[in-house]
Amino acid sequence: MTVLDPTQVLAEVFGYASFRGDQQQIVEHVTAGGDAVVLMPTGGGKSICYQVPALCREGTGIVLSPLVALMHDQVAALQLVGVRAAALNSTMSSEDRQAVERAYVQGELDMLYLAPERLSAPGTVELLRRGRIALFAIDEAHCVSQWGHDFRPDYLRLGALAEEWPDVPRIALTATATPETHREITERLHLGRAKHFVASFDRPNIRCRIEAKGQVRQQLTSFVKDQHAGEAGIVYALSRRKVEQTTGWLRDAGIDAVAYHAGLPAAERLAAQNRFLREDGVVVVATIAFGMGIDKPDVRFVAHIDLPKSVEGYYQETGRAGRDGDAAEAWMAYGLADVVQQRQLIESGDADDQARRNQLAHLGHMLELSETVECRRRYLLRYFGQDLAEPCGNCDVCLNPPKLWDATVPAQKLLSTVLRTYNERRGRTFAAGQHIDVLRGVTSERVTQLRLDELSTWGIGADLSVAQWRGVVRHLLATGVLESQGEWGVLAPTDAAKPVLRGEQQVLMREEVVSRAAGRSSSWKKNAISDLTDEQQETFERLRLWRLEEAREQGVPPYVVFGDATLRALSTHLPQSNEALLEISGIGQSKLERYGEAVLALLAE
Repeated sequence: MTVLDPTQVLAEVFGYASFRGDQQQIVEHVTAGGDAVVLMPTGGGKSICYQVPALCREGTGIVLSPLVALMHDQVAALQLVGVRAAALNSTMSSEDRQAVERAYVQGELDMLYLAPERLSAPGTVELLRRGRIALFAIDEAHCVSQWGHDFRPDYLRLGALAEEWPDVPRIALTATATPETHREITERLHLGRAKHFVASFDRPNIRCRIEAKGQVRQQLTSFVKDQHAGEAGIVYALSRRKVEQTTGWLRDAGIDAVAYHAGLPAAERLAAQNRFLREDGVVVVATIAFGMGIDKPDVRFVAHIDLPKSVEGYYQETGRAGRDGDAAEAWMAYGLADVVQQRQLIESGDADDQARRNQLAHLGHMLELSETVECRRRYLLRYFGQDLAEPCGNCDVCLNPPKLWDATVPAQKLLSTVLRTYNERRGRTFAAGQHIDVLRGVTSERVTQLRLDELSTWGIGADLSVAQWRGVVRHLLATGVLESQGEWGVLAPTDAAKPVLRGEQQVLMREEVVSRAAGRSSSWKKNAISDLTDEQQETFERLRLWRLEEAREQGVPPYVVFGDATLRALSTHLPQSNEALLEISGIGQSKLERYGEAVLALLAE
C-alpha cells in the first residue's frame, strides 16, 4: 500500500509548516495503521489528526460525525484545499446521494462524512463494503458514554466497525472526557488495542469569570456592550423561552443577536447559524442544541446565564471561544434558583436511578467549580485528571483574589432552622425563601398560620440581607451540606451537616458571594489584531472585506477562505510572490492557485 509523507501533505494541502503538540505522533501512528483514542481540547487541531492520515493512506477516510447541519461547511473547507470530500446525509436529494455513492465506489473520494445513525440506514454498510476505506474517524466520541454529558444511542453501534473492518485503523476523538468517560469510550468502541493520546486541556487564552446572578439582563447586556462590542459570541440559556427573551433584550440594547433552539423551524435555525458563521459580530443566543462542531475561530466570548448541567458541558461550550488562539472570555452568572431548577429537572426526568445519580454528581461538580475559592482553571484541569503547577493568572479568582468570610455561624443558624422547622412543625419543610424569612424575622400570613414565629431561630439572622442568606444557601448546596429536594426545591440537611452543626468544620465563603457584588474584568488582554500598526490594520481590513466577498460568492463562512491569523500574517509580512505566499501559515498549494493572484494584487495596492 502506498503511503504519502504526512509532513508533506500537511504543508502542500493545508499550508502548515509543522504539526502542533501531539498531532505528529497521532498522525504517524494512524497512518501506519494503528488505532487511536485522542482527547484534545476544542481548538487543539483534532481534524488534522484524521484528515492527514486519510490523505496519506489509500482509500477513503470515513468520518462519523453527528453534525449533519455543518457537514456542508466541513466538506466545502476541504474542497477549497483540494481534497475530494463529500457527505451523505438525510438532507440530500436522491440524485445527489447517488452521485456521492458512485464517486465513493469508484475511488474518487478522499473523505466521506456520515452521521452515526446513517450506519443503520438500509444499504449503508453494503455501500461501504464496495469501496476501499483508509480509516474510520469517530468524532465527538464522548457521545458514546452514558457517563458523559451528551449521550447518543446511535454511537453504541460504532463498536461493530472493529468486527466488520478489523484491518482498517480507527481514531476516536473528543474534546471532553473525564477518566470515567475515557474508559467507556475505549470499551464501547472496542478500542482496547488503541494507543491513547491525552493532550493538555488547558486553554490559557480563555479568561474564566463566574459571578453571582443579580439583574441578569443588565449584567449580560453590560458584559457584551462594554467588553465585547461588535464581537462574535455565544450566549447559552436553559430554556427556549429564556433564549427568546434574551435575544430580545440584546436587540433592544442595539446588539446584533439571533436566537437558536430546537423549537424553531429548521429554516430559521439554519438562517441563524449561517448568519453567525458567515457575518462578523453576530451574537447567537441558544440552548445547548447549538454549538457542537462549530468551527468559527473568532468567537470572542461565551456567556452562560443559567447554570450548565455539568463541568464537561461547561468546558465544551466555553471552548467554542478563542479557537484562533487570541484572547477570549467565558462568563457566567448563576444563582440559587439555578441550582433548584437543575435538581428539579433531574428528579422529574425519566432517567433510571443510576443515570439520575450520575446527573446529580455532574451538577455537584459544576456547583463546586462555581463556588471554588481557588484558581478555576486548576479546578477544571483537575476534573479532567490533569494538574496545573501554578495558578493560571487569567481567571476571576486569580485576577481578583476573593476575601474569605467565616460563615460557620450563619450556616449553623440556617441548618438549625431547617431541622427545627421539620421537627417542630410535624415534618414540614420549605424552600430557601421561607427559611430565610424565619431567620430574618419577616412576618407574613403564612408565617402566622404555621406559627413559624414561635421557632427559637426566629429573627436570629436579621443582620444579613436576603441576598446574603441566599449566598449562604447556595454555598451549602454546592458543598453538599444541604440538598434541594422535590418539585418545590425544599431544603434538607445531609450527613455533611453534622460536623458543621457541631462546630467541627469551618464554613468559608468568598466575600463577594456574600456582598453579591458583580466582579469586573480587569487588565483585559488585547486582541492580537490590535498589535498591528495603523498601516497593517488598514491592510488587514482590506483583506477581510475581500475575504467576505469571496466567502459569499462560494457560499462558505469567511474563515473557510482564510482565518484571521493568516490575514494578520499577510498584513504583517506583505509577501510579493507565490513562493512568499506559501511561507504564510494557512496557505497551501490549492489556496495559492485559487487566491494567490488576487491576494498579491490587493497587497500591492
